[in-house]
Amino acid sequence: MTWELYVDGSSNKIGSGASIILVNEEGTQIEFFLKFEFPASNNHAKYEALIAGLKLAKEVGATKVVVFSDSQIVTSQINGEYQAKDPNMKRYLEKTLEYLQQFSDTKVRHITRKLNSRADALSKLASTKLGGNNRSLI
Repeated sequence: MTWELYVDGSSNKIGSGASIILVNEEGTQIEFFLKFEFPASNNHAKYEALIAGLKLAKEVGATKVVVFSDSQIVTSQINGEYQAKDPNMKRYLEKTLEYLQQFSDTKVRHITRKLNSRADALSKLASTKLGGNNRSLI
């Protein structure tokens, strides 16, 4: 079964967090946001969101995944258009590629922030809330 995965990560002075929105072909939608208990740059938070989203997709039985992210850096690194030079970004990229290999078919697409507005809003909410009590909604 193919699932669409919308992800975003956010980092600011208060903290960092991520959001995941999974939608299957039948219209079932799962939304999840995470508050990180560690410091993360904006790009690191976006990778964390993607990795968490891929784990969740695997848990719900997805065999094919189409990933949508408004991060041109992350999507371009995954698709081989940009190099990851920073050691931390290289590790995030390697881990992400490992998770992508668990699916029979994957696509990673860059979309505008406007098209990713729900995930963007949830990631900002996650990054500014007090710690603990991550939330999900089906």
